[in-house]
Amino acid sequence: IEEGGLDITSSAEIAFVVSSGCDYYQPIAYPQAIEGGLAVEHLGRSSVRYRIGIFATGASEASACGFFTHVFVKRDSQASCPIPEAIRSALSRLAP
Repeated sequence: IEEGGLDITSSAEIAFVVSSGCDYYQPIAYPQAIEGGLAVEHLGRSSVRYRIGIFATGASEASACGFFTHVFVKRDSQASCPIPEAIRSALSRLAP
């Protein structure tokens, strides 16, 4: 958000989460420390799908893996719109 310059309170374009999911493999409980990983799995014209991994600190296998999809829309009309170029540039650095 910061890297791409998205201001969620006033930008002309905003992003809605339209799908999400998570698979759990092993428990993690407070106060156990965790580490997370985030990658862009798909970068489309108006949408982006992220992959997320949650790991117990120092673990090589994820305790949970998930995804979520953002669709960019015009704030005023909520009509689908292209991902703004500054945001697309920031997101592309998270893609494999």
